[in-house]
Amino acid sequence: MLRLAVQMAGHRISALLAVVCAVLGGAALITGTGVLTESGLRSHLPPGRLGGADIVVSADQTFRSGPDLPLALPERGTVPATLVERLAQLPGVTAAVGDISFPVGLLDAHGRAVPVDDPRTAGHNWSSLGLLAGGPDVEGGKPAGSGEIAVDRDIAAAAGVKPGGEVRVVAAGRAAADYRVSAVIDAPGAGVLFADRTAAQPAGDEGGFRSGTVDLIGLRTEPGVTDTVAAAVRAELRDAEPRDEESAEKRDEKSQLPSPELVVATGSDRGDLAAPDTVAARSLLILLSSSLAGIILLITGFVMAGALGVAIAGQRRELALMRAVGATPKQIRRLAADQATVIAALALVPGIPLGYVLAGQFRSMLVERGVLPEALPLTYSPLPALATILLLALAVQVSARGAARRTSRMPATEAVAESRSEPRNPSRLRTRAGLLLVVAATTLSVVPLLSRTALGATATSIAGIIAAIGLAMAGPALVRSVSDTLAWRLPAGASPATWLAMSNVRGYANRIAGVVSTLAMAVVFTLTYTLAQTTVLTATTNDVRAGTLAQERLTAPGLGGMPEGTLAAVRDTSGVREAAPVTTTTVLWPYEQLGDPVVESASAMILDPAAPGVLDLDVRSGSLARLTGDTVAVGSDVATSRDANVGQRISLILGDGTRVTPRVVAVYERGLGFGPVVVSRDLAIDHTTTRLDQSILIRTDDSATAHDNLAALAAARPGLSLEPADTTGAGLSDAPPEVWVNLATIAVLLGYLLLSIANKLTATTAQRRTEIATLRLNGTTPRQIRAMMRREAALIATAALVAGLAVSAIPLALLGSGFLGRPWPAGPVWLLPAIALTIVTIAFLTIELPTRQALRTSPADALANRE
Repeated sequence: MLRLAVQMAGHRISALLAVVCAVLGGAALITGTGVLTESGLRSHLPPGRLGGADIVVSADQTFRSGPDLPLALPERGTVPATLVERLAQLPGVTAAVGDISFPVGLLDAHGRAVPVDDPRTAGHNWSSLGLLAGGPDVEGGKPAGSGEIAVDRDIAAAAGVKPGGEVRVVAAGRAAADYRVSAVIDAPGAGVLFADRTAAQPAGDEGGFRSGTVDLIGLRTEPGVTDTVAAAVRAELRDAEPRDEESAEKRDEKSQLPSPELVVATGSDRGDLAAPDTVAARSLLILLSSSLAGIILLITGFVMAGALGVAIAGQRRELALMRAVGATPKQIRRLAADQATVIAALALVPGIPLGYVLAGQFRSMLVERGVLPEALPLTYSPLPALATILLLALAVQVSARGAARRTSRMPATEAVAESRSEPRNPSRLRTRAGLLLVVAATTLSVVPLLSRTALGATATSIAGIIAAIGLAMAGPALVRSVSDTLAWRLPAGASPATWLAMSNVRGYANRIAGVVSTLAMAVVFTLTYTLAQTTVLTATTNDVRAGTLAQERLTAPGLGGMPEGTLAAVRDTSGVREAAPVTTTTVLWPYEQLGDPVVESASAMILDPAAPGVLDLDVRSGSLARLTGDTVAVGSDVATSRDANVGQRISLILGDGTRVTPRVVAVYERGLGFGPVVVSRDLAIDHTTTRLDQSILIRTDDSATAHDNLAALAAARPGLSLEPADTTGAGLSDAPPEVWVNLATIAVLLGYLLLSIANKLTATTAQRRTEIATLRLNGTTPRQIRAMMRREAALIATAALVAGLAVSAIPLALLGSGFLGRPWPAGPVWLLPAIALTIVTIAFLTIELPTRQALRTSPADALANRE
């Protein structure tokens, strides 16, 4: 059977080319998505400045809840400093070092911030030098007191200092002060090192920055005993946990989820603890690949089913003759499946490696857009390839057997009779199922009216694709109905080419519907996915612009946070009416959904009671002025869905893993622009990595004098930067990185879809050589045949555009109503003309070129060598 399948495939190369392209493109997309998924689960950052530690102990920077994927905690948790001495006494430990990090900014001779890797955590204690790998060279000596520092070679070069020189430093948000450089360390990433006592003293004491905690503990061990020591460390940490059962019981009354704990890492896991904020990028990879997987599988399956349908439709006569000579229905279906499997296997050979290349290019784009850190590598293994082979093998088997099902089940005589024609009446069951899908998609498109969130906008894209699939299923009946209506109204003086084109559309409704529905899916996919992104971007921009009352924003990008005293100085500046600190963080929100516990990660703003003077979040109940102590404000969407109204307490997990149960003091409407949660500064600021405000929003009297006064203030305090408060833009050039990622993904999928459509149209037209030869023998001229095919192309392109627009209209109208308050979405005006031009070009070229090729063959040769 396999040999016969190979022989049949050898005689149908042109028809099976569409299958090859469909499988090759699908293999590349699925493999690339698999690489991203595996990288999100298994990839690790290099250990960096922790390369000299065999074991690292840190607060757990991931939150785990049952079978769900872990969520990243980007704010640095802390470890009790007393554990350093306890762990140093364990057998096999040669050294134990507690690492302390805090914000530090260096200023050059012109008062500009010196570039450092991450100013939020650039400051460290001198002892942390022992965590570096290889024992780096040190030019000079260790800092002797609170007025000395050591810097790595990159920072020294950027600041233009050498051992013994002086440099101005802003440490932990304190006022800039002159420090003597005691040493330059020949190691990248070492940062700015202070004397141990300076880094560890309580903040209120002379020169101190931290008290009682360290960020992590690095252990050096004797050779060959790292795993044994790691097990002993875990046992020591378990013994060190508090055993207050009453406190645990009270905690569990608020939540049934586990509390954060300390973790022990060795090997490649050390890098994750070195940079917890960048580890969140792994979660982004998982989220991104999971959101892509569904649509990729859906489009791949749709394209493959269509391509196999065209290929096997061209072999109906051979399959029918096999039925006539005694082949069983099961053998016919197996023959079709074996043939498709052979073609798919050939296409997988280049498709899978292309997927690995595609994943690498996609990572490069994410790094360029600042979505992924440069240091995070992809994980390459055979697993994505194996998953791709299994998925596509299953899809090919199902699609091929389904395409051959009708021919295999028909009596032999009927199968032979129908091998050169199509069923007169389309399947009623298929038509009804397709119409039900269209109705279901229309119902789903109502979601943006109920949920004004990015997730709600996703429903528009999904509804469009489901409606397009429904259109494909009901397509034959719709094409037959429309063509019958047009044929009856065809003018009496219509040309022979027009009459022939209309007759072909009526007689081959299945063939035409397959082409129209695939082109219509391209229209729907492009419109719904692109306009969903641009509409959400526009609505978000509108929210931010309407809600930002401030004219100016003061930041300190090179200092890791706003220095102390800046807010008071701003408020004392002439022309300033209101000023409030603004910081962003991440919180986890545990709640119940349909009776099951769910934990979601969300971006959150940290505000104080002065926020209403600079921001208008369109508060519907309560007041932002009550944001003191353990309080929060929530967006109206989540307030309704999670029963979080004013006066109620909710359960939150802050960015460092700390559990809190704040009280809701306000519910606001502009959650799309400002996020679903606003947390009190009193509650959250000490649970951020820097413990400093990120920026200050300033509302002035809108005079030039006020702006000049603020500019003078920023110039007088080195490291500060003054910029307009509203820096958002509604254009794609101002879009955030995630929008560009989604648009790039859309472009790749659209390219695959259009290429598959072109191959399908080419194969369909090439299979009509017998029909073209017969028309020529009946006296039709080549010019008339070309005119007939062009009219068919025009009908196909018009039908695809009309169907695609009709299917997209309701979801996009509801999207615009829900997000913008108008029945149309936001997006580039050139999108629709570009889609129309693309569809028309594909329809005409893929029909015109094979037709011209067929006309070069004499009718007798075409009929003698029919496929």
